[in-house]
Amino acid sequence: MSFVASIFKEKQVSVLHCRYCKQVLSTRGMKAELLAGADQEMFSTDIPPTDSVDFVGTCYYFEACRCKLKNIACLRCGNEVGYHVLAPCRPCLLSSNNGHLWMFHSQYVYSISRMDESGMCILLWKDLPDTDENQEGLLSLYEEEHEVYLR
Repeated sequence: MSFVASIFKEKQVSVLHCRYCKQVLSTRGMKAELLAGADQEMFSTDIPPTDSVDFVGTCYYFEACRCKLKNIACLRCGNEVGYHVLAPCRPCLLSSNNGHLWMFHSQYVYSISRMDESGMCILLWKDLPDTDENQEGLLSLYEEEHEVYLR
């Protein structure tokens, strides 16, 4: 395993919520390391959050490289929360990356550390399955927990 890959595996898994309406956007979030060197704090995920976001606007290209992007918005409230990298440029594909193509701006989302099955330890990416087969169940669980806090 390369040094870069081991860095990603040691990162914490986060549950990402829309800052506007508290909707769970992803249960597989990670604090992002942007290849293009943007100074903005972001989060990313590896699995398309199709049940919580949808595309808005037209495609555009990132200024620092030639990645083709399209903005995404929360399906519950309609506010933009980030973007999807539709087509990574060659330099970004060839650089060390974690393969995450769904990006969330920290000013539009907030994160909560995801706990492991025991509920005692924060889940790390190295312990996360390649896919969350019960993603739907996790989304509803986190929404139910969040509603309790709002009462």
